[in-house]
Amino acid sequence: MAGKPTVLIIDDDTVLRSLMSSILRQEEYVVCGEASAADAGLKLCEQLKPGIVLLDINLPDHDGLEVLPEMLQMAHRPKVIMVSGEATMERVRAALGAGASGFVVKPLNAAKLIAAMEHALKSKAG
Repeated sequence: MAGKPTVLIIDDDTVLRSLMSSILRQEEYVVCGEASAADAGLKLCEQLKPGIVLLDINLPDHDGLEVLPEMLQMAHRPKVIMVSGEATMERVRAALGAGASGFVVKPLNAAKLIAAMEHALKSKAG
């Protein structure tokens, strides 16, 4: 059985990044990098080629929904799970419609995060 994919976390909330990283590591995911802004996250995504990216929608330099298409066009095409406290149906539909593999609502908990990760991995057909 193949190991779990590497994960890149892009969120401007330091505490939340740390929480997500801890939860994922407990579930034996490898967190390969973290970024607090979209531009830095895009660079890390290109360099590290993670299998999954956790991408906040509200970042200081760009809207995560604007960054999503750029990530999905990368050669290694990571699965991208959007993370936001603004879980309006409009935002969720926009994210999923643009190609996101999932959506996690803040405040998040371990069960929601792991469920989103597992869903993204199962949607691998394609």
